Amino acid sequence: MRTRVLSSLVATLTLLLAGCSGDGGDTAGGPITLRFQSLAWQEESVEANKELVEEWNAAHPDVRVEYVQGSWDGVHDQLLTSFEGGEAPDIIHDASDDLADFAYGGYLADLTDLLPRRLKSDIPQRSWETATFGDGIYGVPFLQEPRVLIANATWLKEAGVRIPTPERPWSWAEFRTITEELSGDGRYGVAWPLKEPVSATLNLSLSSGGQLFHRGADDKVTVRFETPDEVMPRTVHDQANIDHSASPTTLGSGGSDTLPGFFGGRYAMVPLGFSYRQQIVQQAPKGFDWQVLPAPAGADGLTQGVSPQTLSIAEDSPHKREAAEFIDFLLRPDNMVRLALGDWMLPTGTEALKDPALHTTENDWATGTALAAHLRSAPAQSVRGYPEWKDKVATPAFQEYYSGAIDLAELRERLEEDGNLVLARYQR
Repeated sequence: MRTRVLSSLVATLTLLLAGCSGDGGDTAGGPITLRFQSLAWQEESVEANKELVEEWNAAHPDVRVEYVQGSWDGVHDQLLTSFEGGEAPDIIHDASDDLADFAYGGYLADLTDLLPRRLKSDIPQRSWETATFGDGIYGVPFLQEPRVLIANATWLKEAGVRIPTPERPWSWAEFRTITEELSGDGRYGVAWPLKEPVSATLNLSLSSGGQLFHRGADDKVTVRFETPDEVMPRTVHDQANIDHSASPTTLGSGGSDTLPGFFGGRYAMVPLGFSYRQQIVQQAPKGFDWQVLPAPAGADGLTQGVSPQTLSIAEDSPHKREAAEFIDFLLRPDNMVRLALGDWMLPTGTEALKDPALHTTENDWATGTALAAHLRSAPAQSVRGYPEWKDKVATPAFQEYYSGAIDLAELRERLEEDGNLVLARYQR
């Protein structure tokens, strides 16, 4: 009898222990499984990410990485749901301007003591600032892209205008003058795709010293739309509504929407992210001659804000050390170059940026790489409540200003008064 009771207890205990074993194959003596949610979407980029995961798994049989395909569309809400439901991936691909609420909300692990010295020293401090909130680092910035001017090279050459270079860019005033010179007969010097106007406006305004968000001694942020903040938006407004050198119909368009008109000779230039070169290579008509030009410069030169793509670790992950080791592998200089080439973007790493593949004249890689040293943390990076401020206040206000529906004074009033009411709710 005692033997049967003892056997029954042992069997019950065995079942209980089995039920308490870790998720994802993390049983005693078994391999650890890390879930890596990637937002890569371009074919070359997806391929590069999957190849690197396979290489890691082949070399690390005890720590297996499972590739999970995510999407940039609605990623903030998707991640929030997964965090609150306790189902977040271990390794999270996102953008630095999406991290603030997650970092302050305790959903992301502080990476300060998890990352190896090699990785910390390879990425410049100006890039680390994009993913630093309070005293912690909540993401590894690894890919970034400047905003550039994609130009019809033939059109500019025939017009005889001065071609800007990273060493001698156009000023905002010169840019406005040149777009006016290039316009006429139903053609425009520039097409601004500003369906999502806030990021482009804030990041390009850094060149003229614009900040918009100001953090006080009490650590609270307020919005002040000052003279340096006016330069870029006033230029766009005047091009569209006074000079008629900017197409009014593209102000509500996305970047890809402007390409047919660009290829068709309707616009001389389109301000786009550096990675749009891939679409242009794929879609441009045979013989179409295009080139990459630096964005206009202001009082602070070519400085512009960026929100790099980042890799973070969920606070709830039971395998933070192993996740950090995978991130370190993924972002070795050679691997970072592979990811950058796959996404047609720039790596943040100092060693990766030296790679000859990023300094070629083919597809104007060299022009973009020359801008890397001028990229800074986007003004909104650490602002709690920024997503709501952007969606409810700034986006409609900028859209109406650029279309000519409101003037600069009303734009300022809405950004400051309505905007500060939104931010105040997040800073009580």
